[in-house]
Amino acid sequence: MSNHHARIGAAVALLLASTGYAQPGPTTQQAFDAATALDAGTDRAAALAAWERLEVRPGLSKRTRAIVRVRKSRALYALGRTDQAIAAARAGLVDLPATDPSLREDRQQTHLALGRMAEEAIDFASAADDFARAEALAVTPAEKVASLDGLAATQTFIDPAAAGAALDRADAILAGVKAEPAVMAAFARRRGILALNRGDFAAARQHSSRAVKLLGGLTLRLDSNDVSARNDAALAYLLGGDPDKAREYLAYTGAGRMPKGKFDAGTQMTVPDCGAEAGLKPADMAVIEFTVGDDGQVLLATPIYAAGGPEVALAFAREARGWSWSAEQVAAMPRFLRYRARVEMRCSTGFERPSVNSLLATDLGSWLATKGAPITPAQGSDAANLERQRALLGAAAPNGPQMLAALAGLLDNSALPQHERHGHATRALALAVAQGAPATARLALHLKERASSATETWRAGTYRRLLGPLMSDPVYAADPRARAALRLLIADGEEPREARTFLAQVSGDPALPVNEPLRVGALVRLASIEHAAGNAAAAKTAFESSGLAASQCAIIDKPPRMLRVGGTFPLEAQRWGFEGWTQTQFDIGADGRVLNERAILAYPPFVFSKAGAQTIAGARFDKSFRPDGGLGCGAQTTRVRFALPE
Repeated sequence: MSNHHARIGAAVALLLASTGYAQPGPTTQQAFDAATALDAGTDRAAALAAWERLEVRPGLSKRTRAIVRVRKSRALYALGRTDQAIAAARAGLVDLPATDPSLREDRQQTHLALGRMAEEAIDFASAADDFARAEALAVTPAEKVASLDGLAATQTFIDPAAAGAALDRADAILAGVKAEPAVMAAFARRRGILALNRGDFAAARQHSSRAVKLLGGLTLRLDSNDVSARNDAALAYLLGGDPDKAREYLAYTGAGRMPKGKFDAGTQMTVPDCGAEAGLKPADMAVIEFTVGDDGQVLLATPIYAAGGPEVALAFAREARGWSWSAEQVAAMPRFLRYRARVEMRCSTGFERPSVNSLLATDLGSWLATKGAPITPAQGSDAANLERQRALLGAAAPNGPQMLAALAGLLDNSALPQHERHGHATRALALAVAQGAPATARLALHLKERASSATETWRAGTYRRLLGPLMSDPVYAADPRARAALRLLIADGEEPREARTFLAQVSGDPALPVNEPLRVGALVRLASIEHAAGNAAAAKTAFESSGLAASQCAIIDKPPRMLRVGGTFPLEAQRWGFEGWTQTQFDIGADGRVLNERAILAYPPFVFSKAGAQTIAGARFDKSFRPDGGLGCGAQTTRVRFALPE
């Protein structure tokens, strides 16, 4: 046991002794020592049980119980029980005296763990906040470097200037210690990724190629760190206009042709719809790196590069968290590629969905304007706005419409940390209720309060668990638009069979006008579900009922028949021995020609994107009769695989 842990254990025993409390069995000191020993081992379940037994012992002081809770949170995190781990950590931190130097290490390590949990949940704002707190508490170079690594990784997609400053501080620390090459390479990678997302491709090439050299250069030796570093360099050279050099780096990642095994598209591998909550545009694109677990589920997903802004990067990464592969596919994958796989992603124009939250936010803003308290428009990036919005909140009259408007503006800021967001959302909801906000305006805030109460909202069924109780709230149940919004949001988190029921309730609600955007959104979603199930007639009926242009391939009676296909295997990819695939989306004109072709998924990134689109561009389909001369079929998708002969 470390000296630090021994001091804590002794303090626990002394505190209990001062209460005069006697108990049978192991003393608190013994129980604490046993839990600490288990914590240092590999049996996380046993460690958790030990901390839980200690937590409920009678007579513990608030300080002692706080120590137990933050340590219990680490065992919960190791067991994958992230939401419980976060709750235990937050509860423990509240009661850990900030002025007690003997507890500094516990506070620092707890904030570091909270940062990692938020980063894994793709809540980069909360992660950056906790990494910054961990850095402020850090004393040793190792503690500081670990905190700065997480801070740079998350701030790259929130506040690039802050990410650069964090890397400067890390460089100053590393210059004074003898760091391992792998650590230096990790920070060179951070520099390269930051430069990539700033559009400074020359700097990105410099830093990413340095990372490769620090790891040993372009050798046949390969581990997951080599894969990521070489992929970074390939991306930097490709975006910087040197495709030959890019393919050289990519060839040494193992992502091209594999002598054993293959990396196929997943059985469940979707892209987000354009529009929706993130406001994605067809031109937006991201490269996402992800890890596939033994059970075929994606364990981690993180953005590497995005064209379109930070929200674009995070929206695509969140979508990747829901992908899965069959057991047979997992068995065929080279293990090292499962841990650092990368794809290029764009959104789908097939069924652009109205954003439910944006519709409710409009209602909230309109109502606040009638109260003489319009929400102050944001200026510039969310990170740059954060302090200004906090200042507006501090200056607002207590409990009035201006305070509610300031809270609403702050809650719309993506850079606001999750734990801070939940407190503000709870306060805003209470103010909205007290001031008699209409149902949809109140719901806009209630949804923020619910969403900020959990971390892993991407998991199946989470939204229904969070929002289901709101369905029975009489204020929302009596309002057609409020109940429709709730049903739509719940449906978006459900499997198709369950989602169909909620969507039918919205589309069939007689209290909603025919052109109500929420009703249109339900019909668009129904059309998508019916198409995926092979019910072409039901898909067509649902989409036509929406009042939108019924030209998608998903809803016409029969997609035009393909007559021929074009395209060739890219010579550069053939020369380097690359194989891969794309999922391409395109429109079909009434004359049978392909229009607006674009790759929405591509592996490896940027190698076959253009060729996949060109393959479909050269295809020809049956002609279709359209009275208006418009599209014969829109938003068709197909997968193109590029394989070299055996």
